[in-house]
Amino acid sequence: MGIELLNESGFTCNEDSLRSVIAFGIQEMGLHPDCDVEISLVDEEAISALHVQWMDLEGPTDVLSFPMDELTPHSASEGPGIIGDIVLCPQFAEKQAKNGVETELQLLTIHGLLHCIGFDHADEKDEKVMFALQEKILKDWQEQA
Repeated sequence: MGIELLNESGFTCNEDSLRSVIAFGIQEMGLHPDCDVEISLVDEEAISALHVQWMDLEGPTDVLSFPMDELTPHSASEGPGIIGDIVLCPQFAEKQAKNGVETELQLLTIHGLLHCIGFDHADEKDEKVMFALQEKILKDWQEQA
């Protein structure tokens, strides 16, 4: 499994926990263990530019996901692929964190992974499914860590 993590945010965080939680999420979602994913941590200015460029929305956000090989849950038998890029903004995440910024970043990492493999929360039903799944994955990871 190739997990590349780039921290260009100027924010000090536990990068090992982000690598660990994404590896756990990949396993839990039944993806091939040799899949690749990139996690980038950027500042509010950088994520704001990406937010406008790709979503046509002004201002910063907490996470953006860019799927690559359109992998789906439980697709390990199809072989490895590139999951995509997950871009996190720790400064923005810190503002909304209810259980600390580290936990928020871990949750957002799983959230980004789920987006990369086809989950969305555009309507209420999909939101319930996706948010329950990300909470379960994070809880299970915390219990085994």
